[in-house]
Amino acid sequence: MPLGNTADRYGTVAQTLHWATFLLLLGSFGLGLWMVELSLSPQKLKLISYHKWIGVTVFLLALVRLAWRLYSPPPPLPASVPAWQQRAASAVHGLIYGLLLAVPVTGWLGSSAKGIPTVYLGLIRLPDLIGKDPELAEQLFRLHWVLNKTLLVAVSVHVAAALKHHLVDRDEVLARMLPARLSRR
Repeated sequence: MPLGNTADRYGTVAQTLHWATFLLLLGSFGLGLWMVELSLSPQKLKLISYHKWIGVTVFLLALVRLAWRLYSPPPPLPASVPAWQQRAASAVHGLIYGLLLAVPVTGWLGSSAKGIPTVYLGLIRLPDLIGKDPELAEQLFRLHWVLNKTLLVAVSVHVAAALKHHLVDRDEVLARMLPARLSRR
C-alpha cells in the first residue's frame, strides 16, 4: 500500500491519520461526557488532563492532516456520485476539519480563562491564550460544548454517508479509506 493517496484510494498516511483521529474523538467524547458528571476530585482532575491531552493531539493531527491533503490530495469521488452529493461531502469534510481545530481551541481558551493551565502529556505547559476571566470561561466552555455536539452530528452524517455508499450504493467510497486487506469484498 502506498504512503500517498492514489487516483482511487487513500494511502497509508491518510488512512492512519483518519482512523487515529476517529479513535481519539471516540475517546474524547466518552471521557468528556463521563467527567462532567463527576464531582470535583483528584480523579476528575486527572480525567480533565487526559481530555486536554486528547484535544491537543486531535488539534495537531488535524494540522498534519490538512498539510498532508495539500501534499497528497485525496482521490476524487467516483463519477457515479451525483454532483450534489459531492458538494455535500465537501461541505461536511470542511465542517469536520474546521471543528477539529475549533473544538480544542475553545477548550484551551476556556481553560486559560478559568486560570487552569493546559499541560500537554503532563510535560509541556502550553501558554495561556487569554487572561483569567471566569465569566468568559463559562461562555467558552458552553461554546466548546456546542461545537462538540456539532462535531458529533457532522461525524455521524459522515459515517452514515459512508455506510450508505457501502451498503446501499455498493460503490467503493468507503473501501477507499479502509486498509486494502479490509476493503476486499
